[in-house]
Amino acid sequence: MRDSIHFLWIDDNRFKVIMVVMMTIVSWKCVLALENINPIFFDEGLSHLFGEGNLIRSPDDRSVRLLLDKYTGSGFISSSMYQHGFFSSLIKLPGAYTAGIVVAFYTSNGDVFVKNHDELDIEFLGNVEGKPWRFQTNMYGNGSTNRGREERYRLWFDPSKEFHRYSILWTPTKIIFWVDDVPIREIIRKEEMEGDYPQKPMSLYATIWDASSWATNGGKFAVDYTFSPFVSEFKDIALDGCNVTDSFPSATGKNNNNYINVGYNHTNCSVSDEFLMTNDYSTINPKQAAAMRRFRERYMYYSYCYDTVRYAVPPPECVIVTAEKDRFKDTGRLKFGGSHSKVHRPRKRRRRNRSTPVVSADDL
Repeated sequence: MRDSIHFLWIDDNRFKVIMVVMMTIVSWKCVLALENINPIFFDEGLSHLFGEGNLIRSPDDRSVRLLLDKYTGSGFISSSMYQHGFFSSLIKLPGAYTAGIVVAFYTSNGDVFVKNHDELDIEFLGNVEGKPWRFQTNMYGNGSTNRGREERYRLWFDPSKEFHRYSILWTPTKIIFWVDDVPIREIIRKEEMEGDYPQKPMSLYATIWDASSWATNGGKFAVDYTFSPFVSEFKDIALDGCNVTDSFPSATGKNNNNYINVGYNHTNCSVSDEFLMTNDYSTINPKQAAAMRRFRERYMYYSYCYDTVRYAVPPPECVIVTAEKDRFKDTGRLKFGGSHSKVHRPRKRRRRNRSTPVVSADDL
């Protein structure tokens, strides 16, 4: 009898431990995930862009696969244009040999404003087998393609193994690029930027395509189609913002480089802008700010703000951090080559078997 009681006591304690662990995991997940993300069905706000047959929608219409083969890449576009917004998706990238491939998640109005378009980019740059994916963020305003504001980074995880959430916030006053719950870049709008800050309505795009001429080591490695098809998957896509398509005639595809006269400016986006600027993804809390500093210290390997060859005077939105600047050459690249020195490399962690597709600011 005592043995039986002893067994039940142990089992009860195990149950308590399991419950504590489960509650901790649930709490951890809630902390990790950005709140107020409202995924849509594909038909609710997206449409096919290019690559007939290489865009495959899931039966529940919640996810889509984009394929690249020797014939074509593929992509989708939002059905509407937005004046400011939060654009987000869980994304999983192709694995193995991915040199020459670019998977892009971005906003643009290049189809409407051919000569003075705006753009916000997250571009994943493939690599040879065994080498990690790298990626870059960029901002163009009013056709400022000769004044690109790109930064390049490594990731602290393998983006081909699991889904991770990548997000772009664009408001009247700031732009934030997110990876899961980690803000990796913030651009605060300044008056000196003038038209270099994106101000015209944009659509959301997602594409996979052959960029052999530049994507991997400046074009040294091209796409090897013996590994094709290359598959990238997008799911739980979110589009929040001021839909201006109905009051913006040129959104139908006609070029209109004088958007002030087309009537869109009369659209009242104040309620939507207020919604965007009061959500959690518009505010970087102290813990996230510390994670952003760690990310940029450990994983950013190029910044236009420190590229004095291109910009003798840093662009007005640049915040020069002395400790950060000291690590870079005049070309904006790291003094230690293509990656940070060993002192900045994070310790290898034992891989945990978990289904959560997000990473925490604590992982940096």
